[in-house]
Amino acid sequence: MGFRHPEHRHARAYRHVPKYRYPAQFEGGEKELLERIEELLLRGGYVLGEEVAEFERRLAGYLGAAHTVGVNSGTDALILTLDALGVGPGDEVVTVANSFHATAQAIARRGATPVYVDCRDDDFLMDLDRLPEALTERTRAVILVHMFGAAADVPRAARLCRDAGVALVEDCAQAIGARSHGVRVGTASAAGCWSFAPSKNLAAAGDAGAVSVQDDELAERLRLLRHFGQPRQNEHRVLGYNSRLDTLQALVLLHKLDRLDAWNARRAAHAATYRARLAPFPLRFQQPGEEGAHVYHLFQVRTETEAVRDGLLDHLTACGVDAVVRYPVPLPHQPALDGPAARRHACPVAEELSRQTLCLPIRPDLDAAEIGHVCDTVAGYFTTEAP
Repeated sequence: MGFRHPEHRHARAYRHVPKYRYPAQFEGGEKELLERIEELLLRGGYVLGEEVAEFERRLAGYLGAAHTVGVNSGTDALILTLDALGVGPGDEVVTVANSFHATAQAIARRGATPVYVDCRDDDFLMDLDRLPEALTERTRAVILVHMFGAAADVPRAARLCRDAGVALVEDCAQAIGARSHGVRVGTASAAGCWSFAPSKNLAAAGDAGAVSVQDDELAERLRLLRHFGQPRQNEHRVLGYNSRLDTLQALVLLHKLDRLDAWNARRAAHAATYRARLAPFPLRFQQPGEEGAHVYHLFQVRTETEAVRDGLLDHLTACGVDAVVRYPVPLPHQPALDGPAARRHACPVAEELSRQTLCLPIRPDLDAAEIGHVCDTVAGYFTTEAP
């Protein structure tokens, strides 16, 4: 039977185009993976087993990093990185206003204050022209987010941070495989923070994450922090966390890593098809940047108004297309992150994007019929229902 979902055979008959189809990520190699999982379950070694070390080595090689340190989630990757860099109460960390909650939550969990910079109107990434004005004497780090799979300008951000004497951290949760000026994201800064949650381009079968670093001492501190601050049993050198990459999740990630570039290439091809077929309609798209800079974790469509966005979303959903809004509330407006610093800098572009964008399905395994149904549904809205 393998990994086939019981409804898999009937999805096309109902013209349902899901955001995710997890069984497709295992087709063609599930027998070997299941055998390795069975062997692991019988052998033990569930925590920081040999497969974790193997995955860390292979991921580091793929990225071009000296080290990767496996942790239990992308959120913890950010928290542990900020801890390892010495970020704490009284400090400020600057990030972009349109990101997933975990980006700012990690800052707040360290007792530091998130400070927000608006994004650009064309590529939806941090507006680096506005970054210097957000840096103060209290700034300890900048978290640069590669939103929706698009690589931000890492070299420019690194220069700005270096000039200001602050650390640059990359939130790479949505952009594994993307390149900034020809270099893999997550390798030209103090640290790259990765999520392998089930929705990601490289997905575990549950929560999983990692940190990529070039500095040996920082990597060693991260290894201490993830494992109760202990280099060996019952010797606790620092106050640490329980944040270890499960061996079973490492097995799943090892199984998929060699397929990642092919999957990303398919995502890019699907994005090109969407752009071409949706060009006649009043829509805009996130600019992809140079070749290889966008791995299309999400495909963002921007409408002219909030009413059109909401109407299009309802129409797509009614027609079986799993469109979704990411993210409807900018970080400065989240109640859990409220405070004077949240309103220090205006973020009008992020606010517009929160009202005007939605995401279309962009799985690697999308077929021509599914893409056709999505595009025909969008066309149907603008020819018969758009206000």
